[in-house]
Amino acid sequence: MSQGKVQTISVADLDLSQLADVKKQLEEELNHLTNSLVQLKQAQAKFKTCIKNVEEIKSQNKDKTALVPLTNSLYVPGKLCVTEHVIVDIGTGYYVKKTRQQAIKHYTGKVEYIQTNLDTLEDTIQKKKDNLNYIVNMIQSKIQSQAGSSS
Repeated sequence: MSQGKVQTISVADLDLSQLADVKKQLEEELNHLTNSLVQLKQAQAKFKTCIKNVEEIKSQNKDKTALVPLTNSLYVPGKLCVTEHVIVDIGTGYYVKKTRQQAIKHYTGKVEYIQTNLDTLEDTIQKKKDNLNYIVNMIQSKIQSQAGSSS
């Protein structure tokens, strides 16, 4: 089995149209990564809200009326009968009965896992931004050098 040689090309060797293509690709990647970052932050906020909600289920709130969501916009009154256990959505339509402490631990683990991914994603976004700035500077430099040589 033969190993293929990897060719590296310096961005300085690219012409303006190639640099524009690289710039466009970097902008698209940056846009995608930024959208992913927003979605991860929303998911993390949702899990943090779950932690707060589980913390609100206390024995002193037993038999109190609460609004129970049936859909995102439809709530019905209900009574809190059990305060020792909660039902946790663990994904893909599966629900598990857990103690309040287990539920908080579960959601805290999710928040921490997402934070690790957020940190990695933010580093990647910063590197892409640096690369994009470098390409933009290279384009400007080539445009200036062409303008200077044509005068």
